[in-house]
Formats: sequence, structure tokens, C-alpha cells
Amino acid sequence: MTDENSVALATDQIIDITTTGRQSGEQRRIEIWYHRFDGRYFITGAPGRPRSWYANLVADPEFTFHLKQSTTADLAATARPVTEPAEREEVFAGILPPLADFIRTPGQEPEVWIAGSPLVEVTFA
Repeated sequence: MTDENSVALATDQIIDITTTGRQSGEQRRIEIWYHRFDGRYFITGAPGRPRSWYANLVADPEFTFHLKQSTTADLAATARPVTEPAEREEVFAGILPPLADFIRTPGQEPEVWIAGSPLVEVTFA
């Protein structure tokens, strides 16, 4: 990994991801935020409706993590769904505080995120 990529991973927030459609097999690219916690990288979404990106990563965890803010790079990555309750609590305790204004709205409380948000840990090839 280049120094530019390492700096971007440490400072940027918004990326694109390209997943493989679980039914179509076609490449699907979306914009999403990522989070850093305890030296690891995570992708999540607000609680509520099912997310296609998450279902795609559960079916095929290999994807492309596209840096696009301070630098551009396409990084091969693997997603690991975080499903164990204690780990989810720990991770959300680390990534939700910067989103404090957002999670104060009804239905967005931390316990709702822990119970009903998609969450994957990202590792890079």
C-alpha cells in the first residue's frame, strides 16, 4: 500500500465500493462512508431497511474499496460481517460518537444501530 493510500485511509471518510450482485453477478458501485476504530476499518449503514451492498458482501465478501477524496486508488478488499453481539457493541461504541448529531434523532439511538445496522470489517489484500 502506498503512503498516499495509508494517509487517505487515516483521514478520509467517503469512498465508493464495488460489490458483485448476489443474484445478477453484475458489478455494483455505490458511495458510502467508512469508519476507523482500533486500527481497523468498518463499513456500516443506518438501521432500518435491508441493504443490497451488505447482502452482496455476505454472498461474496471480495470487493473493491475505492479511495476518492484525498487520493484515488482501487484497493482489493474482503468484508467480514460483524454479527457477534459483544463485538458489535464494542465497534459501534467506537464509531458512533463522531455521528452524535445524527444518532440523536428518534430511531437512530446506539442500541438501535447495534441491533439493526449492517456492519462489516474490511481487510485489504
